[in-house]
Amino acid sequence: MAETIEQKKSFRGFSGNQLKVFAIIAMAMDHLAWTLWPGYDNKSWWLIIIHFVGRLAAPTMWFMVSEGYQHTRNFKKYLLRLFVFAVISHFAYNFCFGISFMPFKNSVLNQTSVIWALFCAALALYVDDDEKRKFPLKDWQKTLIIVVLCVLAFPADWSCFPVLCVLHIHRNQGNLKKQILGMLAYISMYVIVWCSAIDVVYGLLQYGIIMVWPLMYFYNGSRGKWKGMKWFFYIFYAGHLILMGMIRMLLYGNIATIVG
Repeated sequence: MAETIEQKKSFRGFSGNQLKVFAIIAMAMDHLAWTLWPGYDNKSWWLIIIHFVGRLAAPTMWFMVSEGYQHTRNFKKYLLRLFVFAVISHFAYNFCFGISFMPFKNSVLNQTSVIWALFCAALALYVDDDEKRKFPLKDWQKTLIIVVLCVLAFPADWSCFPVLCVLHIHRNQGNLKKQILGMLAYISMYVIVWCSAIDVVYGLLQYGIIMVWPLMYFYNGSRGKWKGMKWFFYIFYAGHLILMGMIRMLLYGNIATIVG
């Protein structure tokens, strides 16, 4: 029986490309807010809302790394793409927020972009995956390597939590409730650091990652029709950071807009 007009118009969920568009919008809003209104203004409710919405971007990336790893036909190319854009995005990210290009000059936090942590997360998935690897690893070896990857990711945006959350998402495929609750549990540690070292309000904002729940729930498992999104996402990520850095320099000169 042919589909009715109502069936054709019915909502069929979000594709991977659409999820990436949501992430792009959220992080663009967040980064623009940091650029135009630098610092941790916890008195302006509208600014807090913008930064809260911006928390959607990171968990969407974590989820898509898990999906990308699962569906990629060539893991080496996927990993190489992440590494190349991690290097490019390091300079774009640090320029955007006024952070020294030389890591650890002024801090151990926010020394590079989240793409580096995503690269480490993809490696962690490979280490954890007995089926995709061609060589055996004992459980203690897996744990040790994953700990090393967490240490390597620690100085990046969102620290080591992309590695931990991507692993948790991937290990609990098909159990959305467990995926979300696990991410919230991990991020609670991040929130504690924010609240104790930076700002309580902005620390609690990190729980905004909960907004990814409906996106993951309505994800239809498809990539989307446009194959170029995998390149556009990374290019946009680095490009919009460079643009924000130029705006920062024009408005405020060479100041840092976030902790770094």
